[in-house]
Amino acid sequence: MASVLEKTISVTEYLERERISEVKHEYLDGIVKEMSGASREHNLIHTNLIQELANHLDDQGCEVYGSDMRVRVTPTRYTYPDLTVVCEPPFFEDKVLDTLLNPLLMIEILSPSSEAYDRGDKFSFYRRIESLQEFVFVSHDKPKLERYFRQGNEWRFSEVLGLEDKVRLETIGLTLPLSRAYKKLTFPVDAAKTA
Repeated sequence: MASVLEKTISVTEYLERERISEVKHEYLDGIVKEMSGASREHNLIHTNLIQELANHLDDQGCEVYGSDMRVRVTPTRYTYPDLTVVCEPPFFEDKVLDTLLNPLLMIEILSPSSEAYDRGDKFSFYRRIESLQEFVFVSHDKPKLERYFRQGNEWRFSEVLGLEDKVRLETIGLTLPLSRAYKKLTFPVDAAKTA
């Protein structure tokens, strides 16, 4: 994330401005923050994951959104996850249909500039979304996925490492080989084997 644009504005002002803005901004309790661009690795992983999820869900009634779909995390927090899946009828903030309220699965691709925020405050707020059942962190610099799955009121953790490994995304019934998530990327031999 980049700089703060203003001290505080209302949600209504934020949405009005965001809908005409050429760049994306997160809204955090009245504070608007511009989002930074992404690296080649981030973009390749993002494209690979969208392809895999969209192909798998093609006939299942689910929708896969990239990083341009805004999600209302709380009534005063709005953000843009890297990938979002909804399998029930999607619910939106208003008739503009650009702010999703009921994600089922969300994925964040980590980067050095945002990893601490993504893992900390952002993930803490994501876990409060009632509809969210599964969350995945994807490393950008080594083949590693960290999966969180809601069971009742608890979140269970699992981790997969290495291009030969696979992750099971339970909410959508997909077993994803890491080699597909990291297609077209190369890693040092030790990172690709052990992450």
